[in-house]
Amino acid sequence: MRTIVLLALSNIFMTFAWYAHLKNLKAAPWYIAVAVSWGIAFFEYLIQVPANRMGYGTFSLGQLKIMQEVITLAVFVPFAVYYMGQPLKLDYLWAGCCLAGAVFFIFRG
Repeated sequence: MRTIVLLALSNIFMTFAWYAHLKNLKAAPWYIAVAVSWGIAFFEYLIQVPANRMGYGTFSLGQLKIMQEVITLAVFVPFAVYYMGQPLKLDYLWAGCCLAGAVFFIFRG
């Protein structure tokens, strides 16, 4: 459970590092956005690397990756809708269904 919680926290940081500059720094030069994003991503790595190290062995490498993708979508959709003001679309549901299939195949037997 620790791995999942830490991966979720790291993904929150990474989502902000990747996309928040599109809203908050759109008037700033790109290199400022890069510097700010790298600063945020540093904290993401401080959480993500230990999470993967803790989880590896309990989970396979493939399971860790698919888990991260599911967490990414679970973090990204609320971020896109509430923080970035994007419309909630059925495409997110279909993407989630595809990820559910990936979870099934990577975690089965």
